[in-house]
Amino acid sequence: MRRKRGHLQQSVGRSKGGLTTKIHAVVDALGNPLRIFLTHGNVNAIVPAASLIKGLSADKLLADRAYDATDL
Repeated sequence: MRRKRGHLQQSVGRSKGGLTTKIHAVVDALGNPLRIFLTHGNVNAIVPAASLIKGLSADKLLADRAYDATDL
């Protein structure tokens, strides 16, 4: 399959607004990044959530409601 301008390799997905990318990040209390994960713009935010928090130890977790699931 031919890739046009490499957009499939760069986590760029098509959504209502056009070609987009989502950046999912885990930061510490000071805002320093601990983990960063890129997905296509049309991928649901819950998809990378388990991978982002796996193995982390924390007393509290603050997340957007898009990351709310009983599986986590």
